[in-house]
Amino acid sequence: MSKKMHKPKNGRWAFRLVGLILILLGCTVRAVDPYPVRMTRLVYFDVLQRLSPREFDPNLPIRVVDIDEDALANWGQWPWPRTLVAQMVENLGEYGAAAIAFDMLFAEPDRYSPSRLLNDPSLAGILTVEHHAKRLDNDVLLGMEIAYWPVVLGAAARLSEEGKSIAAKAGIVEFGESPTAGLISVPHWTPIAPPLDRTAAGIGGVNVSPIGGTGIVRRVPVLWDGPDGPMPGLAIESLRVALGETNIFAEGAVDEEGIMLAVEVGGYQVPTTENGELWLKYRRDTPDLYISASDVMKGSSDASLRAEIEGRIILVGTSAAGLFDIHQTALGESVPGVSIHAQMIEQVLTQDMLSRSDVTAAQELLAFVFLGLVVIGVMSSFGAVASFVAGGIAAAAVLTISWMVFQNQSVLFDATFPLIGGMANFGLLAGYLFISTEREKREIRKVFSHYVAPEILDEMEHSGHQLQLGGETQEITVMFSDIRGFTSLSESASATELVSVLNALFSKIGDQVLYERGTIDKFIGDAIMAFWNAPIPVADHPCRAAFAALKMRDALADFNASDIMKSRQPIALATGIATGQACVGNIGSEKRFNYTVIGDVVNVSARLEQSCRTVDYDIVVSNGVAQAGQADLALLEAGHVDLKGKANPEPVYVLVGDKLVLETAAFKDLKDLHSELISAITGRHPQSRIEDLCRCCEGLAENIEPGLRRFYRALLGRTADFRSDIPAGELMFTSYNRRLGSG
Repeated sequence: MSKKMHKPKNGRWAFRLVGLILILLGCTVRAVDPYPVRMTRLVYFDVLQRLSPREFDPNLPIRVVDIDEDALANWGQWPWPRTLVAQMVENLGEYGAAAIAFDMLFAEPDRYSPSRLLNDPSLAGILTVEHHAKRLDNDVLLGMEIAYWPVVLGAAARLSEEGKSIAAKAGIVEFGESPTAGLISVPHWTPIAPPLDRTAAGIGGVNVSPIGGTGIVRRVPVLWDGPDGPMPGLAIESLRVALGETNIFAEGAVDEEGIMLAVEVGGYQVPTTENGELWLKYRRDTPDLYISASDVMKGSSDASLRAEIEGRIILVGTSAAGLFDIHQTALGESVPGVSIHAQMIEQVLTQDMLSRSDVTAAQELLAFVFLGLVVIGVMSSFGAVASFVAGGIAAAAVLTISWMVFQNQSVLFDATFPLIGGMANFGLLAGYLFISTEREKREIRKVFSHYVAPEILDEMEHSGHQLQLGGETQEITVMFSDIRGFTSLSESASATELVSVLNALFSKIGDQVLYERGTIDKFIGDAIMAFWNAPIPVADHPCRAAFAALKMRDALADFNASDIMKSRQPIALATGIATGQACVGNIGSEKRFNYTVIGDVVNVSARLEQSCRTVDYDIVVSNGVAQAGQADLALLEAGHVDLKGKANPEPVYVLVGDKLVLETAAFKDLKDLHSELISAITGRHPQSRIEDLCRCCEGLAENIEPGLRRFYRALLGRTADFRSDIPAGELMFTSYNRRLGSG
């Protein structure tokens, strides 16, 4: 007894230990940070930005000159001759641009240069020009033009090494333990056609993601680790040139090598990830950012255009779909790459940048542990429902904190891992609690199953084991089924053998009752009593009981053919089924009671089982069952039965089969002929006519249900005796069964 008293307490501590193990496992998963965890976190950050994107400020000194479809239509396909690019640079410079940055590559010499065209063997003898034209080079002209203006050219990361190496124009000053050692590495940069690389004021990387990076652009490297040293990204290099700075400062961790903390240029500090990336805080793309390159190429005398360009950083890029520089943002928009560089500069100028540090990650882990402890503590003490409520409140608090720090401090706090991890812990612990409870229930069921039916145990569990004496009146269907020929069986077998046969038989037929959602009330010697529609409601309970009887008929045939019945006489069943009102509930003493049914329908069912001997058929049902199953059951009228305690004879039916039998043409013919036979008997037709109809019915029944042959032979043998006592128009078996009922 003492062990049982301490068992709940021991189980509670075991439950808490399992919860702590789950928390430790979750912390390990977060430390490993597998791909699904990372992607879930990034998607959540995207959702935060979509709920509250950054606003566009038209007064910021940043614009994009867009080589759009209109510019390509007016000035030809890209790449343009470098003379046109030089004209664009000159116009932008005269408009007063603070910096001109190209988000495009000039990796090869201009193919339109006269010097290259005249050296083309395929054009030899076709072109005749002045001698000095052979020395004209468009790249030299463009180089001379950009030397006058603050121009930044772009270089792209590539895997192969071609052309001369490229070095940054900016000086990179490092603070800390070699912070640039941990930058994203670039194997090689695309070369810049000479003399452009020498005359440009700055050179920056145009990539917005590492080589091979696809999908949503969420972080962009501020500095790259190139083959010849650190290289600034296009955005930060453009800002440096516009501010007239010569150096970019890289701040790293003091006690750890290769950890970047921030980048500073001209007094603007840019917090970065440890590998030098900037989290982008996006705004919606807007046409107010863009100026068509076609407008710039028209000249430098447009006052409204000057107001848009003067004193601003001008990024030159393309939104033309055919030039393949379109990327997806965290807001779900597809924008040109130059727009992403522009947004980087905007964030630096406004100092409105997203940040995420190791401290934030540690706080997320603490939130996960906190949620786990809440779930463990509440569930172990108050159950799963209280734990769900408490966990929901704690989860709402974590979500609120995540939203507030994003809104007010632009900090990316991941609420998904604490929430999903907490829900996973809740689900696993609830499962553990359920399994433990089920194990205890099984132990209880194992003990009580020796005394009560499984259905009663189900009700005990559902009602919290609060069973009391009493019941309720409701419509139910009752079945009695008795073994015919039991006396001869008992005489030919020992008591031990008889018990084995009965157990095997009752197992067979009992399974059919349970399959049709019936409740086995009791076994009475060689009989079984079952009922439907209690304790569990069954909508079609009369038909279910009938289906069970039919299955019992088939199961009995298999049983008679089994090894246990070898050298024994086959067993037959007599089954009666009735439906009606009865009191269902717990009946007995306060200390011991049974879940059973009491009412007239029980007596009717028992009498119907007895009438099977008179009707000479194995399944007889009441009029209520016949009315309920007329669309699903194959039934034949079997006259009236005088039942003990009933003032008037009760109409009964024999159950031939289910709906499949009902819908056959053979049964329809039999039913019509059977109705004619009943009319002949009740209408006092000649005996010869009745005999002919009986023989016809017997012939049709042979292929439908062989047991009907006995039914019709019995009917034919009794009609002469019944007719003298039956008034015209009344069905058969009345006087005989009155004697049976009273006997």
